[in-house]
Amino acid sequence: MIGIIYGSSTLNTEFVSQKLLSEIGESSARLHNIRELTPQSFAAYSGLILVTSTWGTGDLQDDWEEFYPNLDSIDFSGKTVALVGLGDQKNYPEQFCDSIGLLYDKLLSLGARIVGETSTDGYDFKRSGARRENRFVGLVIDEDNQSVLTDERVREWVKTIRREFRL
Repeated sequence: MIGIIYGSSTLNTEFVSQKLLSEIGESSARLHNIRELTPQSFAAYSGLILVTSTWGTGDLQDDWEEFYPNLDSIDFSGKTVALVGLGDQKNYPEQFCDSIGLLYDKLLSLGARIVGETSTDGYDFKRSGARRENRFVGLVIDEDNQSVLTDERVREWVKTIRREFRL
């Protein structure tokens, strides 16, 4: 079972998380808001999809920001994790989807196996903390400027991670 865990301030992240759940299927995944979870909640899942947006100058969404210190108390060894980040490449081209880069670095240090990297093609930004060696560390969505591409991006990404999560 996969836990899809999101934090949402404007409902865009919740909306994308619901699309992920629909694409994966409720028989294989459960949707949770991070503000309703404890570190112990993560133990129920061998696979996780963590979804957050980037705020301000590269910050995590508020609920994720509050939960972030708790990540250190979670055993991520043996867990497969995929990341989904929402950002605005036109208004914040210097911090585009930085938040999943923060999660990526933290989770790697905690022993998580991270899957689901994607191409940077089709985006127009100057810098992103989510980019490693010309690839994003997860699925990147810009609901503000490219919402017409969201459904296809979600669908194609879920196809690529199915094998990693043994779906």
